Amino acid sequence: MSFKTEIERRRTFGIISHPDAGKTTLTEKLLLFGGAIQEAGAVKSNKIKKGATSDFMEIERQRGISVATSVLAFNYKDKKINILDTPGHKDFAEDTFRTLTAVDSVIVVIDVAKGVEEQTEKLVEVCRMRNIPMLVFINKLDREGKDAFDLMDEVEQKLGLTVTPLSFPIGMGYDFQGIYNIWEKNINLFSGDSRKNIEETIAFSDINNPELEKIVGEAPATRLREELELIDEVYPSFDRQAYLEGKLQPVFFGSALNNFGVRELLDCFIEIAPSPRAKDSDTRTVSANEEKFSGFVFKIHANMDPKHRDRLAFIKIVSGTFERNKPYLHVRLDKKLKFSSPNAFFAEKKEIVDISYPGDIVGLHDTGNFKIGDTLTEGEIMNFKGIPSFSPEHFRYINNADPMKAKQLEKGIDQLMDEGVAQLFTLEMNNRKVIGTVGALQYEVIQYRLEHEYGAKCSYENFPAFKACWVKPEDSKNEEFAEFKRIKQKFLAKDKYGQLVFLADSDFSIQMTQQKYPTVKLFFTSEF
Repeated sequence: MSFKTEIERRRTFGIISHPDAGKTTLTEKLLLFGGAIQEAGAVKSNKIKKGATSDFMEIERQRGISVATSVLAFNYKDKKINILDTPGHKDFAEDTFRTLTAVDSVIVVIDVAKGVEEQTEKLVEVCRMRNIPMLVFINKLDREGKDAFDLMDEVEQKLGLTVTPLSFPIGMGYDFQGIYNIWEKNINLFSGDSRKNIEETIAFSDINNPELEKIVGEAPATRLREELELIDEVYPSFDRQAYLEGKLQPVFFGSALNNFGVRELLDCFIEIAPSPRAKDSDTRTVSANEEKFSGFVFKIHANMDPKHRDRLAFIKIVSGTFERNKPYLHVRLDKKLKFSSPNAFFAEKKEIVDISYPGDIVGLHDTGNFKIGDTLTEGEIMNFKGIPSFSPEHFRYINNADPMKAKQLEKGIDQLMDEGVAQLFTLEMNNRKVIGTVGALQYEVIQYRLEHEYGAKCSYENFPAFKACWVKPEDSKNEEFAEFKRIKQKFLAKDKYGQLVFLADSDFSIQMTQQKYPTVKLFFTSEF
């Protein structure tokens, strides 16, 4: 296949939602259609039956939540699909924000009973800032939930989207009978039998055909006709250009657990979703069909395989082809590196690939060369933008609980911080280490992984800080900056890149500092 065809058949997208809206289940069902797995492991009430294929860390199996972002790829109808499954739990929002820099489009999953939840709002806001095309999937229709029109109103109001339904439910919860597919003009009947993997579809191009009464009954048939008429009047008709520009969001209904409405979603998605898009660097915009390779690291994952202490840097390919054993420039370190075993991911299998194309995610074995946000090119000096590190909201001293294991602890903390799980600050005054995270659950994950992956034990103490502010003085030699450093010395620390950070104890103290030392600038994100 030509380079151009390869790019056009790629679809790289992320699935985002509030925890428990059914994101991991949807991911699995998509893999089922792609023939990448034979049987899905349902994650029910946290008693894991088979364990979902995309959750591979021990702590995820215990809690029934996704912590790390995993990459899953499969082929479907001659398209190559890359899914980035993101954690929904709010304590892992940072990981999800970074993943969103690597996707070309997004599927937003919404629970029919709970409607739009807070985590969904935050993530959609990030997508809107970047104009990422979004498709909405309203899940769990076999349960009692809100009215379909109310739900779409809620999506429009709370998320600020403009929606248009491409499928519509016939009944809901107990009376749920199936879905009318507006996009393909057919009816998909729901049998409620989860053993049958894929339901039969009845082609139904004319909604006024009296056959409809025979299939779904008289009242539901009348209601469906009225609702479809209303949809025609109220909602804009689907326009692919508007969708690609992030101005219009198609909506699908279904039940991922019962494998219902998922094929419709997938068939429409591969037709309308964008192939790999251009990305901005600090010097220019790089388009996918350029011949020269470029890509960036959006995630680092240590110990993917507990038997081998390895680190994998996940790279999203932006342009050109990535070839095995070919030297590429690591821009930040200004040195050439080559990779003998780049991994690609097919469902749960990793395999070594010789060549990868834009839109693909490649895992590179890393001995400590990579940080999140690093750019690789064929020699051009540029850095891709938009991968920030956010100010943490929780701070704790970390102490070594086993003096014999000081080395293991240091190595463990070092590697986990490289992954971007949390941020490490070393106090200027006494070199004590403080860990800052976006969510409190992180501390448990860190403690658990230090013990199980590095054999090190740690304990925590509270550290009274409210926010971390990166400090940039206008003039590092003036009196004011020296005064600031002297007065605030108890609250000054270095992050792991040696940048100066002010750990403020309250919002008030941040305001006072800014008034008192106007030439000392404070920032709440550090662009990596």
